[in-house]
Amino acid sequence: MSDKILKVTQVRSVIGCTKKQKATIQALGLGRPNYSVDRQDNPCTRGQIRVVQHLVKVEEV
Repeated sequence: MSDKILKVTQVRSVIGCTKKQKATIQALGLGRPNYSVDRQDNPCTRGQIRVVQHLVKVEEV
């Protein structure tokens, strides 16, 4: 499972979100809509994505 890469793209702004959601977006390496990062597919990353699932789009690379 750890050999997969996930492309995480922020699609919505964090304006009006909770502090936890803003911190999670920052921890993922995002910050503005339409920014993308590649992350390892592991339980930690999946948990972060679950917290901000309404703000991001996830694709397997």
